[in-house]
Amino acid sequence: QVQLVEAGGGLVQPGGSLRLSCVASGRTFSLYGMAWFRQADGKEREFVAAISWSGGATNYADSVKGRFTMSRDNAKNTAYLEMNSLKSEDTAVYYCATHRKIRAVLGTSTSEYDYWGQGTQVTVSS
Repeated sequence: QVQLVEAGGGLVQPGGSLRLSCVASGRTFSLYGMAWFRQADGKEREFVAAISWSGGATNYADSVKGRFTMSRDNAKNTAYLEMNSLKSEDTAVYYCATHRKIRAVLGTSTSEYDYWGQGTQVTVSS
């Protein structure tokens, strides 16, 4: 049984920072790409960032490029999302997901990912 558990969300002021983590189990973590998506109230789930199975390649949505950094530690079965210069429009529930195919290229569509975490709330507000 594959499980993904996110942590690190919370309330932060505009301009602040947060670091999300996603611990995976039940699958050989190092063989699969990972991604972060987010979903704001009343909106569809959208792509935020993706990282290759080795961690050597990343891809970001234009809205977070230069502010967010995704990384992974395969020894700890953990993926991270470092979020800096946070804006009110970053407020959402953030989900991590694992790609459905071994060693697949970076994907930006929800349909490419088969296992999801429960989500962690990030609220950016003064």
